[in-house]
Amino acid sequence: MPMIEHNQVAPVEMMPGVFRRIMTDGERMMLCEIRLEKGAVVPSHTHPHEQTGYMMSGRLRFQIGDEVRDLSAGDSWMIPGGSAHEVTALEECLLIECFSPPREDFR
Repeated sequence: MPMIEHNQVAPVEMMPGVFRRIMTDGERMMLCEIRLEKGAVVPSHTHPHEQTGYMMSGRLRFQIGDEVRDLSAGDSWMIPGGSAHEVTALEECLLIECFSPPREDFR
């Protein structure tokens, strides 16, 4: 079983103010740490992967389809594959997200 220390994984800037670390990557799922700077936006997009996440710290505005909610530490979400979604960081945020199957475009 591979074990990964946080400092062994360099963050990748996905877009301005949005950084990811792939913490584990298996055959059927991928676990990522996502950090967003205050004001960062992940524009509306879709992908075939099921995505679930947990907010470690911060606040963000999350839109999945037509539903918009402000989320904060301790909140979580589930995004079915193919569903349009976007986020705006209202504060600096730290998220833990799991994708199934793994995101080839993140590797």
